[in-house]
Amino acid sequence: MRRAEITRTTNETAIAVAVNLDGSGLSACQTGVGFFDHMLDQLAKHALIDITVQAKGDLHIDDHHTVEDVGIALGQALTRALGDKKGIRRYGHFRLAMDDTQVACALDLSARPFLVWNLPFTAAKIGSFDTELVREFFQAFATHGGITLHVDLIHGLNNHHIAEAAFKAVARALREAVEPDPRQAGVLPSTKGAL
Repeated sequence: MRRAEITRTTNETAIAVAVNLDGSGLSACQTGVGFFDHMLDQLAKHALIDITVQAKGDLHIDDHHTVEDVGIALGQALTRALGDKKGIRRYGHFRLAMDDTQVACALDLSARPFLVWNLPFTAAKIGSFDTELVREFFQAFATHGGITLHVDLIHGLNNHHIAEAAFKAVARALREAVEPDPRQAGVLPSTKGAL
């Protein structure tokens, strides 16, 4: 079963994450940060990964520690659920249109974390949510999930649409990458013999 649970407790946050890579996109995310919960719902729905997140963080300071630490725990859960990575497609890419916005994502579940981020926002906040935290989440997720992750804004005007399109594009690319490859069942998708 391609499932995993991670708990992470620091002086700033207490987080419990569960993922099922072979789910149907169910989401039960409660972080105390409404917009972020909405984005995690998009990630689950469009990746077809069941995601549960329970987070308590120092929101009286700001949302930063909670968002970043959820990214860390989610990346760790993804890595654990993937196991030895035999039989997966490994690579994924998607260009997603949402109203005025188009975002492209390409990723590799390489165990070599790297983030290329070309997603400029024109406002500091979406409601009360700091737009810079979108990048912070994906940096943590890529680092702890061992993902080479490229996210590029093709065009866009509305900052809510830009953020949401990014989460959805990553989700669709991730869906492709974690799916079993029927032509490579039980085979590691690498000439190195290790990922």
